[in-house]
Amino acid sequence: MTSIGQRERDTQDRVVKLFQTLGYRSLGNWQDRPGNSCIDDTLLGDWLRNRVDPALANGALRQLKQAAAMGDGKKLYQANQDVYAKLRYGVKVRTGQGDNTQTVWLIDWAHPENNDFAVAEEVTVRGEHTKRPDIVLYVNGIALAVLELKRSSVSASEGIRQNLDNQKPEFIRDFFATIQLVLAGNDSEGLRYGTVETPERHFYRWKEQNPAYRRWKEQNPAYRADNTTDDRKHLNAGDDGGGLGVLDFDLTHVCQPARLLELVHDFIVFDEGVKKTCRPNQYFGVKAAQARVTDGEGGIIWHTQGSGKSLTMVWLAKWIREHVANARVLVITDRTELDEQIEGVFLGVDETIARTTSGADLVTQLNQAQPWLMCSLVHKFGHQDDETEAAGRDFFHALTRQLPADFSPKGRLFVFVDECHRTQSGKLHDAMKKLMPEAVFIGFTGTPLLKRDKQKSIE
Repeated sequence: MTSIGQRERDTQDRVVKLFQTLGYRSLGNWQDRPGNSCIDDTLLGDWLRNRVDPALANGALRQLKQAAAMGDGKKLYQANQDVYAKLRYGVKVRTGQGDNTQTVWLIDWAHPENNDFAVAEEVTVRGEHTKRPDIVLYVNGIALAVLELKRSSVSASEGIRQNLDNQKPEFIRDFFATIQLVLAGNDSEGLRYGTVETPERHFYRWKEQNPAYRRWKEQNPAYRADNTTDDRKHLNAGDDGGGLGVLDFDLTHVCQPARLLELVHDFIVFDEGVKKTCRPNQYFGVKAAQARVTDGEGGIIWHTQGSGKSLTMVWLAKWIREHVANARVLVITDRTELDEQIEGVFLGVDETIARTTSGADLVTQLNQAQPWLMCSLVHKFGHQDDETEAAGRDFFHALTRQLPADFSPKGRLFVFVDECHRTQSGKLHDAMKKLMPEAVFIGFTGTPLLKRDKQKSIE
């Protein structure tokens, strides 16, 4: 059981045991172990050679190490992106001239239980200045996450800054070439997470319902919600009826094997020089949408301003493309600036999106099998906001009157409607459904603009 004020060493011992209960095997203390690296040749080599021909295994290992290398002025962002491509899409290996290229998977994404999850502590890494991360999580010998722990009286921010310092060229930058999640935490604040080169202000808390926290609140009805004391500390003091402390709870939900692989596989983007991962609201929004589209149903994803709506679209679109046969995605906006913004976001993550130039162009693109990703304005350019619904309805009615005789939208169509609270009233929705009768519609919208609207939405 966790207790406030315990030394970092005790916290670390407990956390290592926690990882073992999650399915990680302990690699022990690597403080004095020579040659520690983000790619362990022995562990990865053994895992690969148990699955593929040794020549293929050696070729895949060689390519991964080349991707991770940062010579000739290569930056951490680029090395990390190159490594991610090998992890996410497999390594293309040809053992001899004239041989067919084969894909060697460094991680079995579909079957987490087939991977070797391991935890090492006090991992001494030699660099211009030697550093020693507290805990490193390896999957098949590849370092995917690094964790810095602090005692309860020291802010988790200290662990974040320590991780950021470690990524500098004068320390152990090369070690982070394979790292996907950068973690820091303590028993009073819980876990903070980001990825490589994430600024401190963008390290977030993983927010997920903690049954132990809810039980504690129920058992303490007199506790005021606006109390300045952090009531989460009671969980760490053992007042939660035997549940996990806040740090252990966060680590369990972020780092349990299947969740860790899912976060890396489905919720990482490299966006114009910035590597990003999801916030909890984006993760759970996409997960809920996945379940509905699998059943052929649409719905609405609500956001607040600045909560990452565009990246939610990106992650959902990419998932649909990979999991639904013949999937096509059309993103509809009601303003030119939003249309340009959506185009920029997808282009920024190396996804080509076809931006329609007119209603006729939209019909033409829908009537053919490609492209798979499109964006379009809901109405002609130049209308005012208060005319959006009427203009959009007239636009789609005009389109339906001018459809070619052979018109039939191709593929399994998913329509993302941006700011749907402005454009998806009954008549416009009916017009869009007439144009794309078999499509699944997913609305994206923000918090209501008046207090009575907020109250009504809650009721």
